[in-house]
Amino acid sequence: MAICRDAQCVSTYHRFLTLTKASKFNSVKQLRAFLFSLLNSARDLAPIIVVIAFFQFVVLPSNSIPTNLAELLIGLFLVMLGLSLFVYGLEIGLFPLGENMAFAFARKGNVWWLLVFAFALGFGTTVAEPALIAVVDEAAEVAAVGGVIATTEAAKQSYANGLRLTVALSVGIAIVIGVIRIVKGWPIHYLIISGYLGVVIMTAFAPEWIIGIAYDSGGVTTSTITVPLVTALGVGLASSIKGRNPMIDGFGLIAFASLTPIIFVMLYGIFVD
Repeated sequence: MAICRDAQCVSTYHRFLTLTKASKFNSVKQLRAFLFSLLNSARDLAPIIVVIAFFQFVVLPSNSIPTNLAELLIGLFLVMLGLSLFVYGLEIGLFPLGENMAFAFARKGNVWWLLVFAFALGFGTTVAEPALIAVVDEAAEVAAVGGVIATTEAAKQSYANGLRLTVALSVGIAIVIGVIRIVKGWPIHYLIISGYLGVVIMTAFAPEWIIGIAYDSGGVTTSTITVPLVTALGVGLASSIKGRNPMIDGFGLIAFASLTPIIFVMLYGIFVD
């Protein structure tokens, strides 16, 4: 076996040992962080488990106890594991990514590119929202049963896609408005009050069958994919602009993302009707 004698070889060997120790330390650190996230998920799910177990075993009759209890427990564990992985992924991936891109756009100094990115982020994350996809598919089924659209698969798919794209477009515009607010330093409450006045006015003119869907669409847009990236964008942008307070100016984008879909979906209902 060759023996390392010269100074360069010794230096390389010591550098390799240092990197190996650092890698092991980071691995242990990440494992501890994930186990901590798993413990937090178990704590967060505990109240739900207690409520379900109480009504299942105490309030309901004894013969209503599910026969597949083992499968339910396995499923519950998988939910806890999935939630832990999701939260851990947000912490090490999506949150830093959103903040870093906000800092990069602020350093670039081009507001137009920042607004294009804000719109694309809002539109893209909303289109991919699983909750929104589920709601628009269900809305298409109900609309077909209610006679609003034809009962063919093509008509239902067209209605669902139109609703989905309408919501995504509204969220993209909402994020643009929110970013302009952060850049300009506008008070958020004036914009929110104006938005809800618009909701009240649109409710008076929108068809009855679209109003419930419109109000629900404001909630499903701010779910697992949209919230982390949009929040990180707002906080990162407010942190990188002089004179802005991340606690005051960084938050509020989610409020816009929940508000504008209500107005746009009611407009979509008027158009379809």
